[in-house]
Amino acid sequence: QSLTDSSVLESEKDLFIHLQADKTNNTLSICDSGIGMTKSDLVNNLGTIAKSGTKAFMEAVEAGADVSMIGQFGVGFYSAFLVADSVSVHSKHNDDEQYIWESSAGGSFTVIRD
Repeated sequence: QSLTDSSVLESEKDLFIHLQADKTNNTLSICDSGIGMTKSDLVNNLGTIAKSGTKAFMEAVEAGADVSMIGQFGVGFYSAFLVADSVSVHSKHNDDEQYIWESSAGGSFTVIRD
């Protein structure tokens, strides 16, 4: 969206990605200045295995594909569950309130207003 409508970046024109490791709490925080996701985006893009590419990746692996092809299926986000007990995504889109998407894998998730 920001490629076709630069006004969505007016609140933060400088794009960035910051990583912060917290060894005390065993967490890794990734913060970016992207356009964010609406509540609907969080549900549809993070909460649906079919949208994520995970299902397609697993089907390809079962059919004999090389596991190193994981990046071609949009599964990067879900790889967080390989090393984390839970994942939280805090997101604010210009057209919506700020929401938190949380999951401990297992096929369920919650979305609450922040």
